[in-house]
Amino acid sequence: MDVLADALSAAGVRGTVAIRIDGGDDWGVTWARNADAVLYAMATGTAWLTPDLPGGGGPIELLPGDVVLLPTGAAHSIADAAHRTPLACDLTLAEESAHSGAPVRLGSGEPRTHLLGASYRHDRAVSLRVFDLLPPVVHIRGGRANSGLDDTVRMLARETGDPQIATTVVLDRLIDVILVQLLRHWLRTHPDLTRGCWLGALADPLVTDAMTRMHQRPDRPWTTDTLARDLAVSRSTLTRRFQDVTGQTPGAYLTQWRMDLAARRLRDSDDSVETIARSVGYASVHAFNRAFRRLRAQPPARFRHTIRHPTPSTED
Repeated sequence: MDVLADALSAAGVRGTVAIRIDGGDDWGVTWARNADAVLYAMATGTAWLTPDLPGGGGPIELLPGDVVLLPTGAAHSIADAAHRTPLACDLTLAEESAHSGAPVRLGSGEPRTHLLGASYRHDRAVSLRVFDLLPPVVHIRGGRANSGLDDTVRMLARETGDPQIATTVVLDRLIDVILVQLLRHWLRTHPDLTRGCWLGALADPLVTDAMTRMHQRPDRPWTTDTLARDLAVSRSTLTRRFQDVTGQTPGAYLTQWRMDLAARRLRDSDDSVETIARSVGYASVHAFNRAFRRLRAQPPARFRHTIRHPTPSTED
């Protein structure tokens, strides 16, 4: 089992093509914050991205093959020049583009810049987060990552340059692949920045193995002692290594993982609370209720009702 793939699946991270842009001369557009994360992949030409972030930050030049991720979905502008004053986005036009797969033509003259914008969202029922652990901007230059990411961006460029049957399906799949490849590169080149969160486990084989066992069998009555025996290390070694790289004890991480799995089943199935409790390792419904309420501030039955019948104040 792959810890990162498992976490992305549990967190319900899904990408969709938001817009394709063909830019000529004198173009620019501003976007409000409206997603968990936003990604741009440059096919051809150049553009300037200016994110609206606390503390500011200047324009970022995007060149062919570049990929840039705004993990918080921050408001931003993108234009053909660094200091152009862009227009507010026509959301209707953007939605029509995403639905039809046709590019949005911006500026005058023949398009010289072709790029794709995508958005990603988390499952709101899950507390595990991927994008919250990244810096405000992740920018990878074309040719500076690895052949996998570069090859995928080239495939994207070919698909956008010569749309065919089911191009929108192909693009949606490619942006999921690009996200994984971008995360691989960032984790490989910034190992120190992952310390203190669950992503840190990916840099430590022992902690990765511990997480893998918990993910594979969340119903097993794990304790730190039984987990350490499975891994053939001492309890103190496992606890120290786990806390050092993730900022949590093995028990705290396991509880969070179990509650995320339970939350999705409470929302998506009609299984009884007792059945769900057993599936995530609780023989006692009372103990499960107590653990769930401690992390989610409400008992499982109320959570199920709230998430299935949200009011305007509870919708995100």
